[in-house]
Amino acid sequence: MMKEDLKIVVLDGYTLNPGDLSWKDLEALGTVKIYDRTHPGEVVERATGAQIVLTNKTVLDGEALSQLPDLKYIGVLATGYNVVNLEAARRQGITVTNIPAYSTDSVAQMVFAHLLNITQRVGHYAEEVASGHWTKQADFSYWNTPLVELAGKTLGVIGLGHTGMATARIALAFGMQVLAYTSKSAAELPAGIRKADSLEQVFSDSNVVSLHCPLTETTKNLVNMERLKLMKREAVLINTGRGGLVNETDLAEALEKGLLAAAGVDVLSSEPPVPGHPLVGVKNCFITPHIAWATLEARQRLMGQAVRNIEAFLSGQPINTVIS
Repeated sequence: MMKEDLKIVVLDGYTLNPGDLSWKDLEALGTVKIYDRTHPGEVVERATGAQIVLTNKTVLDGEALSQLPDLKYIGVLATGYNVVNLEAARRQGITVTNIPAYSTDSVAQMVFAHLLNITQRVGHYAEEVASGHWTKQADFSYWNTPLVELAGKTLGVIGLGHTGMATARIALAFGMQVLAYTSKSAAELPAGIRKADSLEQVFSDSNVVSLHCPLTETTKNLVNMERLKLMKREAVLINTGRGGLVNETDLAEALEKGLLAAAGVDVLSSEPPVPGHPLVGVKNCFITPHIAWATLEARQRLMGQAVRNIEAFLSGQPINTVIS
């Protein structure tokens, strides 16, 4: 297919590129139309005639795909690909690809951004100084929250894929012990990482529990009241994985009751949160708006890999395929 005949549509490009990246490498491949956001009722109209469609979170369901006979390739601009009806795509012979491991280091970094915020409360103390509280003190050093050293503490990692492993490496650099719940055998684990016998052991023995497993029917609500009750009262839960891994009502109740010290959360079950979301406003629950993946460097990698995925497909040797 000639470049001028190739129609590429990006359904929701804004979160990937709000203006600080360039689309030029994608535009070199064909005629490109980029939409910031696409509502469900606009998908078919916008994608009609396109051979290639890129989507981040815009759903491509079976009904929409059945009305897009020209579509040959769907590039998911993320690692998770549950926005695409894979069975419908398979029936129509559509290749679907994703972008694995582009944000590994950024997400691991966010785990410790949350953890250090909880242990050191840097933002809190910067505000205390700015508002004059330190000026009023009689002593040279002032604190009004517990300050916690990570060295010697145990980080429980649930899921030891790319991001879980990167998180474990950072923990080891802090002098932490690492306890991992993973399908890997103990012999496969790097030095310093201990294999947990059970999920319950991770919750009961860890000072920090960090979630890095995929969201499936098996892992949905993996963090529930039964497991939260196993945690140490000074323990911390970090979720940079998927919101659905946590029963959010149970977590809110556990935090209110002091069953654990704090939670750092970058993902929720509904995004943005619905009014009255159980975790929003809960004491010692620190929520960021799903930004762990969104560093400039991670988005540059995502953009570059999206283009390489298309180039490989056009050459007849697709890579990072979910189905082909």
